[in-house]
Amino acid sequence: MTSDVVREGYRRNRFDSWIHEVVDPAREEWVRLMESKLTDGARVLELGCGAGREARRLSERFRVTGVDLVARAEGIEVIEADFLELELPDASFDACVSFYVFNHVPRERLAPLLAKIHRWLAPGGWFVHAFGTSDTPGWTGEWLGGPNFFSSYEPPVNTRLVREAGFAIERDEVVVMEEPEGPQTFQWILARR
Repeated sequence: MTSDVVREGYRRNRFDSWIHEVVDPAREEWVRLMESKLTDGARVLELGCGAGREARRLSERFRVTGVDLVARAEGIEVIEADFLELELPDASFDACVSFYVFNHVPRERLAPLLAKIHRWLAPGGWFVHAFGTSDTPGWTGEWLGGPNFFSSYEPPVNTRLVREAGFAIERDEVVVMEEPEGPQTFQWILARR
């Protein structure tokens, strides 16, 4: 199962040191954009919270719940789970965010995940996520010293799937970030339930 590969990869790889070498101004911009849409105390769900970098920051203003395969975030409420299998109450969050984790989701499972996120959000809730941009049915191999899995659609498909899940897209942008290995392209989407 792909979640087992991803879980093992993040337990063994050097992601936590590698991330500090990434030049990614878009991430900060989109976090600020999401923050501007919410009132203090809003309920925020972060899928793939990792070590909790954004979740801790967001918890200064909001009630944050993080979900990750490997619970290593401190200072926030964390659910150690595969968010593809997770069930949460309907309308239990005001926003759902993720930062570059949808490219670990088998792309045939992306539409059902987006439908679940739509249910988890309260009416008017916000959706901010970064998607992969390549036509990759699925790739398993070594990444940063551990096994991993990647899969993605091209931007027009991502956009269509978000709309089909019932979201109204407010902003949809393809952005290039600089990883130590070279430039990488992602699609950021801000949408509302």
